[in-house]
Parts: sequence; C-alpha cells; structure tokens
Amino acid sequence: MNEVIETINLGKKYIITHQQQERYSTLRDTISDGAKRLIKRKNQKIPRREEFWALRNINFKADPGDRIGIIGKNGAGKSTLLKLISRVTEPSEGIIKIRGRVTSLLEVGTGFHPELTGRENIFLNGAILGMGRAEIKKKFDEIVEFAEIERFLDTPVKRYSSGMYVRLAFAIAAHLDSEILLVDEVLAVGDAQFRKKCLGKMDDVSSKEGRAVLFVSHNMGIIRSLCESAVLLDEGKIKFKGSVEEAISIYECESLKNLSNWVNDKPFNKSSYFDLNSVSIIDSKMNNKNEYFNSEKVIIKMGIFVNEIHTQMKVQLYFHKYGEIAFFYPIFLNLNDKLKLGQNYVYCEIPAYILNEGNYSISFNISLHNIKAYVTYDRIVNFDVKIDYIEGIPVIENYPGYVFPILNWYIDN
Repeated sequence: MNEVIETINLGKKYIITHQQQERYSTLRDTISDGAKRLIKRKNQKIPRREEFWALRNINFKADPGDRIGIIGKNGAGKSTLLKLISRVTEPSEGIIKIRGRVTSLLEVGTGFHPELTGRENIFLNGAILGMGRAEIKKKFDEIVEFAEIERFLDTPVKRYSSGMYVRLAFAIAAHLDSEILLVDEVLAVGDAQFRKKCLGKMDDVSSKEGRAVLFVSHNMGIIRSLCESAVLLDEGKIKFKGSVEEAISIYECESLKNLSNWVNDKPFNKSSYFDLNSVSIIDSKMNNKNEYFNSEKVIIKMGIFVNEIHTQMKVQLYFHKYGEIAFFYPIFLNLNDKLKLGQNYVYCEIPAYILNEGNYSISFNISLHNIKAYVTYDRIVNFDVKIDYIEGIPVIENYPGYVFPILNWYIDN
C-alpha cells in the first residue's frame, strides 16, 4: 500500500440559515415593527435551516509522484476538498488517510503576518507548514532566489502586491520537504513567466522528488501541461476520474451545452461605432441547432448594430475546440460599404467536410482595425460536430486533429 492520500466516502456538510431579508427602514418603521412583534410574536417566522453537502461520497487515491488536476465549476467542492486534506477543516463523514507531510497553498496571503517583513514571514510561514528552523535556514537562499523578491526581503508584506504574496508563498511551499503538495487557483494571480516557473517546479518535485501534487485550476491549458490524471467534481460529487483529456472533454461539453443562441443583454455603448447584439448557429435551411454532421454546412448568423459608419469596423471570429486556445481565425471580409446604420445581419459559412468531430465554441472580437479594440465576447456560442458516413472511409471515433477535410486525389501513371 503506497498511497500517500486515500479518501473513503468523504463528505463535508454545512448548515445554511435562511432569514428574511430586511429592507432599510426609518425610525418610525423600527418602532412600528417592534410593536407588531410584541403583538404577533406567535406568528413570527423562525429562520429556516438547511443542510448543504459541499462534498459527498468522495473516494480517490494518490500515489507518490502523482500529478492530479481537480477541476469543476465554481461551487463544485474543489477548494473544500483541499481544505479537508490539509486539515484546515474537519470532514462531516468518511475517512482521510494521509501518509506523509502535507504542504498547501490555498489562498493568497494565508499564513503571513502583514506587519512582518518578507524575511520574518519566511520563518513564520515555514513553521506553520511544519518546517524546523534549521530546515528553513538551509532552504532560505533557495526560497528567496525562487521568489525573486530579494530587493523587498526586509519590507513588511502588507506593502506587497498579490503577485509578490504568491511568489513568496509558493516558494516556501515548494521548497519544504514533504510528500504532498496542494495548490489551489492562486497561481492565476501571478504573471505568465512566474506561472511557467511554478509549473516547472511542480513537475520537478513530482517527477524527481516523488511528491504527490493536487492542483486546482480553471485553466485547462495548465491542467493539460502539468497533470497526468484528473478528478472532475460536480455539485460535491466525483463525476469522473481518469485521464486528463477525458475529464476536460466532459467538463467543457457540460459547460458549453446548448449555447447555439446568444443575445447581448448589455446596453449598447453609444461611444462605439458598432456592436454585436446577437449570434445564432444555423444550418443551410436556416434552422437553429446545436449538433451537425461534418457533411453539413454550419452557418454563424451575427446581428450587428451600427451606430455610426466607420471604414475600419471589424468583427474577428476565434474558433476553439473543447475550450482550448483558438485554433483558427476566419478572415472577416471588408463589409463596411455594405453595412447600414441600425440593425444588420452578417453570415459566416463553414463549408462541409472541414471540421473534425468535437465540440466547438466561438469568441468574437469587436474593434476598429488597427485603431481601437472595443470588446471580446469569449466563447459565447458553441456547437457539436459528428463524423458522417462517407463511402470508402471507415467510421471510427476520435480521428486526430481539428480538421477532417475531403481533398482531391490524383494518380498519374
């Protein structure tokens, strides 16, 4: 039995109290309500209590060297799970078996005293995480060098930015000799260069030092690059555990389900020349739907409202597969001489036999080309593509790649 973490039917319950929301009241209202309560005390409503299970029936294991991504929507129970494993809070039911020392980075600034300097907080935070004074001294120079805060080492951390907090906190947690490292979404605060450095360090402590890493993030690119397996949580329960790609695929498909129509609910910005006010995914018969065969034409219908004509109006489309970084950007032709003031509809057609099987989402960027960027509407619509039967081509699942084109072939004898 080599597991460093094992959870058995783990659950965490909270009690939620619902009370009637009180409006702002005058002195006369307060006196009047007090009199009413004295008269009608029997009819006074008792606040209703409700049980809320943040986690329920959680069963999984982690071996030395495992890099496990914990993913799911907000409120799925990801942070609660890490807090239970790090003993910040106690479970309501079930068992957690931990073999080894745990270090965790759960929230920005946790374990730091704002009035103490960075140097003093290294010793304080290291002690909280279980490091002895001799061990902290031995690792001190490595921690400072990794955090890149030597210049501000004797400055009180209350003057640190949130990014500097994360640098120092991660450096301490990563350099502690432990068997388990827990990291919540805090790396989203840091800059891109430091995130890359942190990911490299987590990869090293896992592969070279045999430390198990549990990593919570909404950034699927980071999950893909760091983790070897994933646990998908949904409403406090494990929906899937296994390969990273399968977990992300299920998560993205659920998150992007049935979004083939979009209406802009924000008021039109009168300082803008134009804006996008609706998007629909339709077929060649103008029917709105969410699923297509690759043998069908997919049409994106965009409602564009023009407040004032400008020669550089541009709408750029970004296509993503399973929520990944955009993989192609169709050129938006110059339609400025064809757009009129007020409501316009613009259509973009994706020909048949272009897209491979999968879920595709679309982002839209509104700008005056090379002059001013107005707004980006991120992944506001999506649709699914399935491979249709083609004579002579075997129908299998998961053809690699983003595109599935039918090309012309010639044989010259």
